[in-house]
Amino acid sequence: MVSAGDRVTGSSFAALSRRDLAVLVPELLLCGQLIDRSGMAHLISAFGRDGMAEVAIEEWQASSPWYTKRMQRALRFENDDVETIFKGMQFDIGAPPQFMDFRYRVDDRNHGEFWLDHCGALMDVEPLGDEYVTAMCHDIEDPTFDATALATNPHAHVRPIHRPPRRPADRHPHCAWTVVIDPSHEPPPVEPHTEALGRTAAVAVELSPIDPDDDGNADYAGPLLSDVRFGDFSHSALVRIAEEVCLQHHMLTLGFLLGVRKRTDENSALTIARKQLTGIAGLTSERIGNALGLPTDLEGLATVLTVHPVFAPRQYVDRDIRFDGHRLELSIRRSGGAHTDGAWPTLVDGEHLEALNALVRGVDPHFSVRVVAEDADALVVEVIVEPTPAKECGEVAITRFSTGSNFVFADRGIPLPLTVV
Repeated sequence: MVSAGDRVTGSSFAALSRRDLAVLVPELLLCGQLIDRSGMAHLISAFGRDGMAEVAIEEWQASSPWYTKRMQRALRFENDDVETIFKGMQFDIGAPPQFMDFRYRVDDRNHGEFWLDHCGALMDVEPLGDEYVTAMCHDIEDPTFDATALATNPHAHVRPIHRPPRRPADRHPHCAWTVVIDPSHEPPPVEPHTEALGRTAAVAVELSPIDPDDDGNADYAGPLLSDVRFGDFSHSALVRIAEEVCLQHHMLTLGFLLGVRKRTDENSALTIARKQLTGIAGLTSERIGNALGLPTDLEGLATVLTVHPVFAPRQYVDRDIRFDGHRLELSIRRSGGAHTDGAWPTLVDGEHLEALNALVRGVDPHFSVRVVAEDADALVVEVIVEPTPAKECGEVAITRFSTGSNFVFADRGIPLPLTVV
């Protein structure tokens, strides 16, 4: 952890130990999945169930091909086969490990199957009834699975063997799918929102290089494994993976904003986006602090801020975090890629501090933020300690509805290579 007295400005994932990074990466993947739990209730209120499903389709179509390709390049497993598609899923916020328990079978380079032994998203939606389950498992999954596969091979089709609503009600696995690559398959169209996100700074930003001489795995160029054991990766590889996962958060939210803006005016779109951000910011800081065993004081909060997806990766988000042992100050600069793209940090200003308050209160409900200065170049806030704890805000409470809010990862031991059947 960053020690008191340090100027935390340049610190981020590299300041954590390899062991802590291995714990943090699956947390970041899970919190990326929970972005939708934070946002969808507000979409339903604004646009109804069908409008919610349409935005969900567009946000994943817009973002997943780009961030999937980035992770393939970073970990050196670029190819055009089924195994590559499955490897990409293991580093995707749409499929966080264990919570979305994807299992894989590879028949040959062009044929395979996957199934979900546990689907946390289904557990969240099933209580809402079959119409919501169908919206997620049929309407949303069909176009978005193909969009993800598009990053690997435009002739890949992902098709269901069976899927919810579950008949019988306890059917297991929760769903199963085939993946077939065939040159006769018509590639899905590249949608305008996908093209638009491809022009963002997020797609092109350069992140931390991986040192091939670090102890541990520097890439995923070997065989597909039944599970990814993050502790097997080197320190520099884990830094890069964490940065890429945080970038996935930003890309998904940029896709979310594209979809919302098509359906309402700018003020309403920003209101919905700020509610989404508030809900996920608070729950994410809580999970990060708990996972890393951080103290619930200003020093612990300083560490959370340096690795929180709202303010990471630092190559994309221009921010300063200063902690001198007594005073914690955050500066959000109006520059850099996140500012150019209109990503999460741009939703926070002196009149809209709800997300920052939720974030700091995820560490301790006594915390709040106070504006120190604001101009066209930056927003500067100080974290203060209130005498009485704040009540949890509604946006965080909505996100906590997900079973992912208190999900606990398990040690599954040594993963096995999945050889061709």
